[in-house]
Amino acid sequence: MDLGLKGKTALVTGASQGIGKGVALALAREGARVMVTARNAERLEALVEEIRAAGGEAAYFAGDLSAPETVDALYQATLERFGPVEVLLGNTGGPAPGPAEALEEAAWREAAELLFYPMVRLVRRVLPEMKARQWGRILFITSLSVKEPIPNLALSNALRAAVTGFAKTLSTEVAPYGITVNCLGPGYTRTERLVHLFEDRAQRQGIPVEEAYRAQEAQIPMRRLARVEEIADVAAFLLSERASYVTGQTLVVDGGATHALL
Repeated sequence: MDLGLKGKTALVTGASQGIGKGVALALAREGARVMVTARNAERLEALVEEIRAAGGEAAYFAGDLSAPETVDALYQATLERFGPVEVLLGNTGGPAPGPAEALEEAAWREAAELLFYPMVRLVRRVLPEMKARQWGRILFITSLSVKEPIPNLALSNALRAAVTGFAKTLSTEVAPYGITVNCLGPGYTRTERLVHLFEDRAQRQGIPVEEAYRAQEAQIPMRRLARVEEIADVAAFLLSERASYVTGQTLVVDGGATHALL
């Protein structure tokens, strides 16, 4: 299936590893021109080289998006290199684990600057051109926790939900302009982030890390963790021309792990 992304300008945040990197690769394979960003310049450079080696077109911008001026500089760099952003994938690393009652106010502020405010700032930059063109795709990577909060991940549970509320509200406002806004909630996926979470879980429970993995897999109907590519392929579809009537939705891709009806 041709997703209709050839020649589109895509901006992918949190692209140095994990799901962000997977989505960047998937979009590049579909012919999009991809600007990737994260804080780790070496990993971004390696990703761009990988995309170019496969015949794709990509560039990178290294920076911390929690700083408003970095968002402005990223947008300007994308505009100068590839033109206005038509496809935005908003993805961030996860905050530290911890229970709600143990977290200081500073931790909540830091998490908001990591997960929420950069998404709002990016949208404010890309929307004018999308509206002018009467076409755009915005997708935020959240988590299955927006359906079922995950124990000991209070910051992620709360801030991912905030992004979801922002996306749903925005989707109704920009739908008349041919712009879709959705969220994708990955389940337990084999990423560097998951390694850290399971190391923390194993330490708290006093069990080997592999035992923590097996216990989690036993609770997933498909009895395994997701591969990054399985999440990235769904993201590419939601960011494509083929998903033109899908907006205001959160699609959880979790192998059946969540028990929520909707």
